[in-house]
Amino acid sequence: MSVAEHRANAPANVSCGVVTISDSRTLDTDTSGAAIADLLSRAGHTVAARRLVPDDPKAVADAVRDVLAFGADAVITTGGTGIAHRDTTFEAIAGLLERQLPGFGELFRALSFQDIGSAAMLSRATAGTSGRAVVFVLPGSESAVRLAMEKLILPELGHIVRELRRST
Repeated sequence: MSVAEHRANAPANVSCGVVTISDSRTLDTDTSGAAIADLLSRAGHTVAARRLVPDDPKAVADAVRDVLAFGADAVITTGGTGIAHRDTTFEAIAGLLERQLPGFGELFRALSFQDIGSAAMLSRATAGTSGRAVVFVLPGSESAVRLAMEKLILPELGHIVRELRRST
């Protein structure tokens, strides 16, 4: 079956959770999480859960586990993917992933390079699967979130969920 056929048979509505990792933002000032939720809704997906947690590995892992347990098909996080001491999102979530999707991070950094140059290498954006759900780990910058959502996640979200739901 071709990619076009896979996309044609993909669910148009995916249940999603959004988790923002930040020590300084609130739900009212969280423009990156709001952008994710807005873009998902505009694309016809459901935002079933939205959380904001501090840059703490246990809090991050617990929030992602909670959203997955809630039954989300996809979890999209924003924040904590840099290399600063408090940026521990990658470590907190990597342990929850059963299968890595290295192509996501590679493509995201390549696209980011076009916008911000060599600083793109500082991003530890990643993706992977947990059970029958996909988890995307995005930087905290709203422009980075929009780039990832518009160029990578939204075009393939239904396709990815379709593949994860397949039994054979």
